Amino acid sequence: MTKADIVDIITLSTGISKTETEAVVNGFLDTVIESMKEGKNIELRGFGSFKVVKRAQRVARNPKTNEEVIVPEQFVPVLKVSKEFKKSVGESLNKETV
Repeated sequence: MTKADIVDIITLSTGISKTETEAVVNGFLDTVIESMKEGKNIELRGFGSFKVVKRAQRVARNPKTNEEVIVPEQFVPVLKVSKEFKKSVGESLNKETV
């Protein structure tokens, strides 16, 4: 599913114009990105938490040359989904496979 698909689904379910829906979706995504760039955590109850975590420096290996490479420490965004979200997705997919 793409951002355009999400905009289409929201447009159909709310009756808001596609242009307005796209602006809201883009605004939401921009807000999440900017907040995380400032090091803030975001919690959306029933959905999950966006956090920025620090990954420590580590030694990796170049698979082509088998040479060791040092990967410096870095900050990365992560999403931890809520228990309700996990349960809902798991139940839905388990019903389809049975």
